[in-house]
Amino acid sequence: MFVDEARITARAGDGGNGMVAFRREKYVPRGGPSGGDGGRGGSIYVQGDAQRTTLLDFRHKRTFRAPDGEHGGSDNCHGKDGEDIVIPVPLGTLVYEGDQLLADVREDRQRVLVARGGRGGLGNQHFATSVNQTPRFAQRGEPGESRALDLQLKLLADAGIVGAPNAGKSTLLASVSAARPKIAGYPFTTIEPQLGVVAIDIDANFVLVEVPGLIEGASSGAGLGDKFLRHVERTLVLIHLIDGALAPDEALAQKAMIEAELRAWNPELLRKRRILAVSKLDVSSAKEVLAAVEASSGERVFGVSAATGQGVRALMAAAYAAILEARQEGNADAPAAGAVVLRPRPVSSRRRVEVSKEGDAYRVAGEALERLATMTDLASDEGRAFFARALARSGALRRLERLGLRAGDTVRVGAAEFVYS
Repeated sequence: MFVDEARITARAGDGGNGMVAFRREKYVPRGGPSGGDGGRGGSIYVQGDAQRTTLLDFRHKRTFRAPDGEHGGSDNCHGKDGEDIVIPVPLGTLVYEGDQLLADVREDRQRVLVARGGRGGLGNQHFATSVNQTPRFAQRGEPGESRALDLQLKLLADAGIVGAPNAGKSTLLASVSAARPKIAGYPFTTIEPQLGVVAIDIDANFVLVEVPGLIEGASSGAGLGDKFLRHVERTLVLIHLIDGALAPDEALAQKAMIEAELRAWNPELLRKRRILAVSKLDVSSAKEVLAAVEASSGERVFGVSAATGQGVRALMAAAYAAILEARQEGNADAPAAGAVVLRPRPVSSRRRVEVSKEGDAYRVAGEALERLATMTDLASDEGRAFFARALARSGALRRLERLGLRAGDTVRVGAAEFVYS
């Protein structure tokens, strides 16, 4: 079964908590704090796998959860990091979060991060100062990221065959490659995209994809076209195959319908290099269709017969030449060297802080401070004092006091809140 869409949930691991501990060894006076740091939570990656051709595996497993980092230990022992999870996907997979494109996986073993594991909390050894040599405070681990992701597969092929049902697309693909699509004398024998490798010479070949036949209204959901038209969006060349067994006026109407559906789905498809071909040249009426299509289009039209092999080699050679020209011009949707995912925002934006009045309480908004609040035990006096110093360093405390902050007022930072004193 060919599956080209899937929805999964990626939940990275939480960081481990830092530990509060002190050295109490014989003959070691004033041992001091020795709480270790928590381990980092596991992250989740997607990785291109050239051996996969479908998203079928995600019908059975849709939730991926990376392990948490272990908590810190005494004697400055660092907690173990959580193991990362790598999710293999076929080449050509797009990863979306809502409407935002996170990754475009086009290369084998290309790995991109989709959910980052939380940082481990710092142990109390990091908070010792000259005035507080026995800190009884350590950080909690940072929560890992959780993302609902939509996966879409767009097959990577150099050329694509488009046309109406029963135009001879499957027969043509089978005659030029080792692909063995279903061939029968009724419409829609092809119900999923078919890939084949066409050998032009010893060191010259290209990948050809055939999509199910297009009917009127395919771009808006009729037939199977709307499900599989995306698989020709990345091709460099389109081979538009017209049924040579039709009457000339019917063939021209079919050609116009296919062009209209391609335009309605994505106008860029008609800007690709396109080769017109008339199939079933061994049928007596096909020569009339060939002449009519050439007269209406004003360009060269290839006549082919997959049954006898007539014209097939010339058509494939023309397709390969068009592919080479498209690659040289650089206008094609060429694979990127490496997709960049989850670009970090500039440091200035992460440190930006906003304060506001929220009813009887005060709200502090800022990525760095909100993350610090989740990692701080605000129920303890030392935790609140530590966070108050962070507010002061960021300038937020001074701005809160200008808004009227007084001892006993409630301050909210992200999902956390505490009473200011």
